[in-house]
Amino acid sequence: MPLEHTRSAGSARHARRGPGRSAHSAVGPSARPASAGTDILASLVVFLVALPLCIGVAAASGVPIALGIISGIIGGLVVGFLPGSSLQVSGPAAGLAGLCLEFTTEHGLALLGPVILASGLIQMGLGALRLGSLFQSISLAVVQGMLAGIGLPLMLSQSYAVMDAKQLGSAIKNIGGLPHLVQSTLADPHRLAALFLGIGSLAICFLWKKVPAPLSKVPAPLIAVMLGSVLAALPGIEVKRVVFGSLLDAVNFPGPDDFAGLADPAVITMVITFAIIASAESLFSAAAVDRMHDGPRTKYNAELFSQGIGNVLCGLLGSLPMTAVIARSSANVQAGAKTKISRVLHGGWLLGFGLLLPGLLGLIPVAVLAGILLHAGWKLFDPTAFPKMWKTDRGEGIVMIITTVAIVVANLLEGVLAGLAVAIVLVALRMSRIAFRTTSVDNTACLTMSGNATFLRLPKLIEALDSVAGMPRIHLDLTAVVHLDLACRSQVEEFAERQRKAGAEHVELLLPGTPPEKTTAPDHSTLEADFPAGLEHPQGQTAQFPGPIPTPAVGLIPGQQHPVAEPWPHAAAGGWQHGVPIQTATNYAVLDHVVSNYGAPHAASYNAAYGAPHPGSYDYGHAYDPPEASHWTPEDERAAERAYWEGTQQ
Repeated sequence: MPLEHTRSAGSARHARRGPGRSAHSAVGPSARPASAGTDILASLVVFLVALPLCIGVAAASGVPIALGIISGIIGGLVVGFLPGSSLQVSGPAAGLAGLCLEFTTEHGLALLGPVILASGLIQMGLGALRLGSLFQSISLAVVQGMLAGIGLPLMLSQSYAVMDAKQLGSAIKNIGGLPHLVQSTLADPHRLAALFLGIGSLAICFLWKKVPAPLSKVPAPLIAVMLGSVLAALPGIEVKRVVFGSLLDAVNFPGPDDFAGLADPAVITMVITFAIIASAESLFSAAAVDRMHDGPRTKYNAELFSQGIGNVLCGLLGSLPMTAVIARSSANVQAGAKTKISRVLHGGWLLGFGLLLPGLLGLIPVAVLAGILLHAGWKLFDPTAFPKMWKTDRGEGIVMIITTVAIVVANLLEGVLAGLAVAIVLVALRMSRIAFRTTSVDNTACLTMSGNATFLRLPKLIEALDSVAGMPRIHLDLTAVVHLDLACRSQVEEFAERQRKAGAEHVELLLPGTPPEKTTAPDHSTLEADFPAGLEHPQGQTAQFPGPIPTPAVGLIPGQQHPVAEPWPHAAAGGWQHGVPIQTATNYAVLDHVVSNYGAPHAASYNAAYGAPHPGSYDYGHAYDPPEASHWTPEDERAAERAYWEGTQQ
């Protein structure tokens, strides 16, 4: 509102001063301080959201709390300055907490720095090669399945932390240990107190948005931390609290021996996993943040390069990996941030708090942070997304479920790869849809195909070919097939050759791209000699045949409607060719006479197949009006065929 008022006043001043001063020069000085003030306030909001999340992610990752704050500082003071996105905020991500815990448990904390550094270098390479946009082409079902697969293990691990217990490791092990966890907690009053604090912080995170303004503007995680710390300080309550040392003491520069561990294939796999997941989470967050505001859009390649620089620095300092985080980014946008100032300043607030007020962190109960991360895991898991995806598209719903289950059962990288594989197979099946139309009259069988013929549809193709096998005359029309791969083409060609060798009278195969055959019109005098005189038109007009009748087009199929809207004399004299509609006659015996004497492959069966006239049009997808019948010549026909064929190839 103050900014709107300033602009109005500036416009009024401009009107008084006349054209000598621009509105921009009048408005600019007053608008910039207002924007800067909004960004400063937004930075405080982001700081209050980021602080408990940095601490909680570090605790969930099994590393010193200070390492989470260091990653948040780098995300603000370094990545905040870099190009890419203006409003999204970076820091340690809850989605990578389980991966970090698994890695540090197996390989130790010292090797985490080199792994994060190598992952950052990969991100920088992807950004420099302009491959950031590839992450925009990943199936939405895989993305949502990945987020759910991250959220569910996070909730399982924090279920132990919320009861002041140590988690067992993988998601499957944590699920198996839940009954014993509940039993041991009910028997321990101190664990019950921790559970009470954790449930309280979880409830605050879910319900705080319903509190009336302006109180609801205060970040829910901050309220949960403050209230939880106060309650934990009451006499008789003994719960685990955050252990925080010095930021400088927590820094762990990797040495040569630590980098030697990168030669381990398992470690290399983890490097790739961190790089892919951190990149995907950052760019997915960027897409979500871009939908929240009307400012400059994210430059994906630049953002990916900037995230890589941030992770290289995190690796050099031995801290946690960082990504763009949707919780902090959305808080930044909702707080009214307009420029990069807010996200840079939030890193400065984190640095100042870590250096000047580290003692306050020791008052925070671990269970309270676990409750906050339970809420974060629930939002990532998003149970409502599964039925929504299933109702929208069952195939995509299956992809989402498989991705989630594979991540929980195996690991993050294998789960995402499994989801991508299923999504690719689903797309291939859907793109390989092919339609078959089979007609058989007397001794002639016609098989027409349309769509995309790939090896995935070979069983259906073989079944359709078998349905016309053994007929004396076979017509295979594949001109409407958009894509014919080598496997299907070979199958069709081999079938046609086998039928010829088996003694079929005539086997005709029209492949995609086959032009219409150039035919020569029969002698007009021959037609006049044995053509019935004076055919009556349905409107009572007598049909005249002043010009030669071209040979009928190949591909007219018995049992289908082949009518048109052309005047009857035109159709009789020049209508039997590719691309020209064919007039319905009252007496199909006359048409049968024409085609049976002048080359149509199924002429003998036309009258029996049709029996009576019917409206409509048979065409190759292209129609034109023929010239007057008296001027129609074989040269006209060939020119029309060439024009039609050239038109279809454009």
